Amino acid sequence: MSETSSFLKPYLRGWLIIVISMVLGYMGASKYLNYVTPMYESTAKLRLADHGEGVPHSNLYKDLDVFATNQKLDAEIQILTSHILLNKVLDSVNLEVQIFRVGNLKKQELFKDSPIDIIPIDFEENQKDRTYKLHLSKAYLATVYDGETLLDSGNFGDTLTVKNSKIIVKINKEIIAHKAGIKIPDEYEFVICSKQAMFSDLAKNLDVSPIDKDVAVIRISYKSPHPEKAALFPNVLAKIYIQDYIDTKFNAANITVKFLDDRINEVGTQLSNIENKILTYRNDYKITNISQETETDLRKLSQLKIQQTNLKMSLQAIMELESYIQSGKNDFYKLAPNFEAFTDLLSTEMVKKIKQLQSDKRDLLLQYTEKDERVLIIDKKVNDLTSYLIESIKNTKNNLQIKYDKLTADIVKGEEVFIGVPEKENALNVLNREFNIYQQSYNFLNGKKIEAEIARSAKIAFHRIITPAYITKTPVSPNRGIIKIVTSILFLMGAIAFIFIIHSLKAKVNDIATVEKNSMIPIVAEVPKLLNRKSEKSFFLILLAQFEVKKIIASHEIICFTGYCIKEGASYICKNLVNSFVYQKRKVLLIDFHSILHKKEMLQVDKPTSINEYLDIFNIKNDMFKSFSNAQIQEWVLQFRENYEQILVLNEEFGSQFTLSIMDVAHMNLVCIDTRLTPAKEIIKIDLMKEEYSIPSLYFAINRIGYNPSLIREIFMYFSGLFRKVKILIKKKMNA
Repeated sequence: MSETSSFLKPYLRGWLIIVISMVLGYMGASKYLNYVTPMYESTAKLRLADHGEGVPHSNLYKDLDVFATNQKLDAEIQILTSHILLNKVLDSVNLEVQIFRVGNLKKQELFKDSPIDIIPIDFEENQKDRTYKLHLSKAYLATVYDGETLLDSGNFGDTLTVKNSKIIVKINKEIIAHKAGIKIPDEYEFVICSKQAMFSDLAKNLDVSPIDKDVAVIRISYKSPHPEKAALFPNVLAKIYIQDYIDTKFNAANITVKFLDDRINEVGTQLSNIENKILTYRNDYKITNISQETETDLRKLSQLKIQQTNLKMSLQAIMELESYIQSGKNDFYKLAPNFEAFTDLLSTEMVKKIKQLQSDKRDLLLQYTEKDERVLIIDKKVNDLTSYLIESIKNTKNNLQIKYDKLTADIVKGEEVFIGVPEKENALNVLNREFNIYQQSYNFLNGKKIEAEIARSAKIAFHRIITPAYITKTPVSPNRGIIKIVTSILFLMGAIAFIFIIHSLKAKVNDIATVEKNSMIPIVAEVPKLLNRKSEKSFFLILLAQFEVKKIIASHEIICFTGYCIKEGASYICKNLVNSFVYQKRKVLLIDFHSILHKKEMLQVDKPTSINEYLDIFNIKNDMFKSFSNAQIQEWVLQFRENYEQILVLNEEFGSQFTLSIMDVAHMNLVCIDTRLTPAKEIIKIDLMKEEYSIPSLYFAINRIGYNPSLIREIFMYFSGLFRKVKILIKKKMNA
């Protein structure tokens, strides 16, 4: 806590300087703001089309905006700040001539509120971007200067020569009609700007940035000393951006339509050629539908082969039956033929009849012999039926053979149809595939052509200005409040730095902590700033009692008061301790090496002068002990011990001839330092001196402890003292 208070003391002393500095800073900032040119800023907000949602997502508008793509914000910002768009802005807004009204302390840019118009005629490039002065007199005489050089003069409407170029100065009748009281005669300045200068100024003051990376809205801001100019550029740039988007889309659609027309004509010609090839090929090979025809022929051929297979099985069965019957026709009774091939009723009845006759013959043979007429008649009937059956089998076999041969011939002929079918089908597939390719291309190109024609006809864009830039009355810079506050803070810091530098350069003792930090010598007296005699008497009586309680002084001892300067408290402390001893009625001798105490009574120079019953003073002249050695001066001082109860010596300053000698003989050495006068670096020297010279009973007495006067008061006291000295010198010169 003490360290904090010690650190803050210099600044508490200089609080008035800090306050005055802050007030001066605030007043200076206010004065500066009265003459600085303000900057105005206007902002327009532009929403980009989002083709994933909203109106552009509908099919109709999506077709209208078919050539638009999802835009990235960074890409759109680069387009907005591109040279192409900025040049279009400059072409649409006339900024070639800048006119300023010049006052005594500042000049103001005039834009569309200028009462005069300046029209450059064949202005050379090397004459541009230079400031020319224009004086309009009350007689409406226009005079042009280049600095202090007169270039030309003339009436309104006359052509004035500006070096190798020419201008015409005219009255802006439209502004005058709206502002009847506007001042026309005045001092003006004008600049004919080059395209590069206008472009640089526009790019420097223009700021294009996204509202948010996830929101397709762009902020367009522009700063200018003129509020109407600041509002004009964002709106013009946003409109030109939208119009450029529409023009770009229209040009792209127009070029696309022309390209699609050429491609459609080319593809249409190729499509007609391939259609003719397919027609010729079908006619040459008599193809209606090769797939259906092939399928029909395959189905017929398959049926023929099935029939052939069935006939072949039947024919095979008949041939086996015929062979079997032929081999055993002489003994037909023993045969058991398979009649599966005969499914007709006649054959079945004949077989049944033969079997019946065989059964009847067996019955007859039981009664008759084989020669019997009745048996022979049965044999004859069996032979007739057998012969008929054999002939029937032959006829059936021949009939089946004929059918089989016919089917075989038909199958061979049907298979001949499929010869060359793969080649025909492959060739036709190639032609059809080529036809399909050209047909798809033709349909696709026609669809895109319709879309492109719609896009070319619909001159709309889904970018739109959601917030136009308005003319603002409040400037964005300078920020008056911030500048005043910052200036006040800077002056505050400057005052603090000034106090710190002064405090560091002075580097005085200031407080007890400084002494304790730099020295091991004990402090036995902390004398505050005492304002009157009563407080002085009370304080030093208490201090004397403390010395005696601490047993650092005793009767018939020598107390020595030493310092770097007599004004640092040695004389003050010594004088008040002498008064305290006298008040206690102790016999005291004061040896004064400075001759500053009781000068009027100090009449004797070779022995002590009695001031009163209890006080004697020995006033030492500067040359009294020049020839004395250290031992002699010490012996001289010690001779008074027995005659006085207390001897106080106001010693010479450090560095004098007998300073250390007197300190060596003293029983108590008080080194007096002042918090406002003694440099802190001298403290450590006292420690080194004590160590080097073995000075006994050395203590510190600090004068004006806790005294923290205002810097203003110190400055006032310094100049008051200086004034008194000058006054004394003047008085001395006048008396001389």
